[in-house]
Amino acid sequence: MPEFLQPTRLRESLPVLLAGLALLCLVGGGMFLLADQPEQAARIWFVGGGAVLVVLVIDILRALLNGRMGVDAIAALSIGVGLALGENLAAAIVAVMYAGGQLLESFAEGRARRDMTALLGRVSRTAMLYRNQALESVPIEALQPQDRILVRKGEVVPADGRLLAPSAVLDLSALTGESLPVPIQMGHEVPSGATALGDAFDLLVLRGSKESTYAGIVRLVEQAQASRAPMARMADRYALVFLAVTLLLAGGAWWWSGDATRALAVLVVATPCPLILAVPVAVIAGMSRAASHGVLVKTAGALEALATVTTVVVDKTGTVTSARPEVNDIKPEAGFAADEVLALAASLDQASGHVAAEALVRAATARRLSLVLPQTVVEDAGRGLSGLVGSRRVVLGGSAYVLSQLSAGEAFTRLGIDGGTAVVAVGIDGRAAGLILLSDPIREDADVAIAAFRAGGIRRIVMASGDRTDVAEKASATLGLDAVAGDLTPEGKVELIRRERREGVVMMVGDGVNDAPALALSDVGVAIGARGSAASSEAADVVLLADDLSRLPLACGIAKRSRNIARQSAIAGLVLSGGAMVLAALGYLTPVQGALLQEVIDVAVILNALRALRG
Repeated sequence: MPEFLQPTRLRESLPVLLAGLALLCLVGGGMFLLADQPEQAARIWFVGGGAVLVVLVIDILRALLNGRMGVDAIAALSIGVGLALGENLAAAIVAVMYAGGQLLESFAEGRARRDMTALLGRVSRTAMLYRNQALESVPIEALQPQDRILVRKGEVVPADGRLLAPSAVLDLSALTGESLPVPIQMGHEVPSGATALGDAFDLLVLRGSKESTYAGIVRLVEQAQASRAPMARMADRYALVFLAVTLLLAGGAWWWSGDATRALAVLVVATPCPLILAVPVAVIAGMSRAASHGVLVKTAGALEALATVTTVVVDKTGTVTSARPEVNDIKPEAGFAADEVLALAASLDQASGHVAAEALVRAATARRLSLVLPQTVVEDAGRGLSGLVGSRRVVLGGSAYVLSQLSAGEAFTRLGIDGGTAVVAVGIDGRAAGLILLSDPIREDADVAIAAFRAGGIRRIVMASGDRTDVAEKASATLGLDAVAGDLTPEGKVELIRRERREGVVMMVGDGVNDAPALALSDVGVAIGARGSAASSEAADVVLLADDLSRLPLACGIAKRSRNIARQSAIAGLVLSGGAMVLAALGYLTPVQGALLQEVIDVAVILNALRALRG
């Protein structure tokens, strides 16, 4: 089948074809009228109006089957009544108006979705896998954690992994909007969807292709594109009221004057493109603007909720802190050396996507320690992991978790650990081997983001952390937040969100699996990062793709502006259309004059809605 005849292509081309046919018939009929052939002109106008009417009726029936009824029915009535009364020119003008509006909406949506849909064409199909001492091209679906692959210059990274080469240069623009190349050092995580700009490098696969960053972003994009804003649904409800008022006014004008063309004039000027097009255009444009700044709003409803946020609740680790902890010290137990503890722990952590894992691998690399690929790794999310490193059995994570995996009677000696330090416990061959002390500094952009939130009208900012209360209070005091709660379980974060929602509209910002329930309960849940396997990204309404907290207040501003523009467009359009309907009912507008006036109103209102793409 030729490409242009495929169903998807036909749906995409239909607005262009329909608008072209309607305009051609309107102009062609006008030429015959100028040539003093009014009957031929009327026939051509009938064809243009009839073609659009058929498409309109099909769309209306499809909407009814989906349980929706909109103001498309007014356009269908005005064209149908015009053709029935022999007012073919008026019907043709309405047809051009409606088809042109559909074409303009199609253009606006195409423009507005560009930043989101650009991601969808970058999915890798194959990967170069090391197998049996040789490279083999395999489908990306075949990749498994712990596989080692080669990524060549110019290729898109097929799955999330850990860099095994000394360094790599990546283009992350499709993921974060960052236009400049980003250098990555050995041991750091490389997200799928990035493009290799420098020399080829080896990658240790951390997650399969379906669970990787890029796959998660694609799913979020598809969900965002399929959504409809509450404002758009509200517009449908207003449309039903508007339809009833239009029919009453048109019927009353016909009954009062005895002139059916006066009723037609009312129907013509009542075709409300502001409700049909302006609201969704403004909302989609706002989603696009946010995406271009690295903030992916998953649903149009979330964009509207984002515009009304009054309270922000932030997690600590990975949200207001850098999520790039550094190894401060290593305290080995008797019988173990510091480098031995770090080398074995970092080797095992190569298989983990936890933020602390990257710190251990970086520290081991900086000390030029030799790392070994781990085997039979088992990770208990949020608690720790275990596996074989060479012939050694290694377990690391929280001290309670590690001790539960060791021989009876084993214990750690906690000395010189201050209140602001995070600890990774390490066990080797059933013995307590040592503690690795980490610090997680406040993000450089956190204070900028907090100030921007307050400038944007956010009344209250609260920290909710699973860390010890003293650690959370120290971070909160640095940023000057309004309240802080530490030692919170996932259930505790949920209860905090529930309390804050009684006082305002709450946005929760987090990045961990334990944040997912709170993100789901909040009015707007924001996940830091878009890793496909993270429950936080699945539960969130908004995903921050760019590693820049200050983009969240910017997204709130974009949401407010888009919401205001949508309301302005709808209200202004309905007021102007209502005034024109009254004039038509009183006999001051003919059907043709009404159609031309409504065309001017619709174009003005839709162009106003397109302002959401800018600024």
